[in-house]
Amino acid sequence: MMLLEEIFKSKKSEHTDQFNLRIHRGLSWLKKSIDLQDDLDLQFISLWVSFNAIYAQDLQIAQDKQSLRQFLYVICQKDTEHKIYNILWERFSQPIRLFLDNPYVYQGFWDYQNQKISHDACKEGLAHEKQKVLRALKEKDSVDILMVLFNRMYTLRNQMVHGGATYKSSVNRKQLQDGCTILSALLPVFMVILLENAETLDLGKPFYPVVQVS
Repeated sequence: MMLLEEIFKSKKSEHTDQFNLRIHRGLSWLKKSIDLQDDLDLQFISLWVSFNAIYAQDLQIAQDKQSLRQFLYVICQKDTEHKIYNILWERFSQPIRLFLDNPYVYQGFWDYQNQKISHDACKEGLAHEKQKVLRALKEKDSVDILMVLFNRMYTLRNQMVHGGATYKSSVNRKQLQDGCTILSALLPVFMVILLENAETLDLGKPFYPVVQVS
């Protein structure tokens, strides 16, 4: 974390104010997540806010799958030192596989529970996604794996922030633990890549800029 902050400070004068604001906000929530290692619920929320700070744009325009894929694709393309690859396929491959195998972070499972889709549709959707994951694992397709990971974490995020889980509930510990492990590993790398490629990865003004209150 200290190294990441030093990189940010050393490059700050080279970047736009809006880019620096994104990284500053993302770092603030990432640092807070370190203090919350004994509180998985709040740690996950803090990590997700950190990701949103460096990524999200106009809230009136849905952050759809295509824009997320484009962000992840460019981040992976700029990862010349293969840090993301190392996280996905070597250092954290086990928690990632366990997270992807967890049905409770698959949105179709909850759609079935809420009677939005049939049991067969739920099973078919999960089987289709498992095949997609297996193909991505076989081909070591980092972007596809990241897409599935963030889609699953988005389901977990929705469950948490929309009141769909009890604080420190015993029934969601595993997915929260794996989610925190994965985000804690990926976010610092995302930020370093952004800092090293600000000229092409400056996403523009955050939806909530700093406004002086009189």
